[in-house]
Amino acid sequence: MEQAQIHVYTDGSALGNPGPGGYGIIMELVGKQYSKEYAQGYAYTTNNRMELLAVIVALEKLKEKPLNVVVFSDSKYVIDSVEKKWVFGWKTKNFEGKKNSDLWKRFLLIYEQHNVKFKWVKGHNNHPQNERCDWLAVNAAKNGIKEKDVFFENENKNLH
Repeated sequence: MEQAQIHVYTDGSALGNPGPGGYGIIMELVGKQYSKEYAQGYAYTTNNRMELLAVIVALEKLKEKPLNVVVFSDSKYVIDSVEKKWVFGWKTKNFEGKKNSDLWKRFLLIYEQHNVKFKWVKGHNNHPQNERCDWLAVNAAKNGIKEKDVFFENENKNLH
C-alpha cells in the first residue's frame, strides 16, 4: 500500500518578540479532501519558538509512522536549521549555547519518526495556507486561553 503524503503548513507569531505568541497549523492529506487546523496561544514567548513549535506539534499529531511529510513554512530559522543540517551539529554538542534547545530536542525526537522535507514559502505573499496559518497564529497570540511557555519563561525571568 502506498504511503500517504501529508502537507503541513505552519506559522508562528509573537507580539513584541518576546511577548504573547501563538502558532497556526494546517494539515492536508494529499489527494483527499481532508484538512485540519490547529492553533494555540502562549502568554510569553518568541516568534522563533512559535515557528518551531508549530512544526513539532504538527508532526506529533500524525498517528501513523512513518509518513511522507512536506512542511511549508516561511521560517528561514526552522528550515535552514534542518536543511543545512545545523541542528544535527548542535545535537552532537548537546545544544551548548543554542537558543530553544528544549524545542530542538523535542523536534529531533519526532522528526526522526517521519520522512520530512521542508519547503520555504514567502510570508505575506498571498499564499492561501500561509496566510491562514498567519491569521491562526496571530489570533491565538491575541485572544483566548494561553499556555505558559514554561522553559522560555524560566530561562528569561528577568525579561518580564
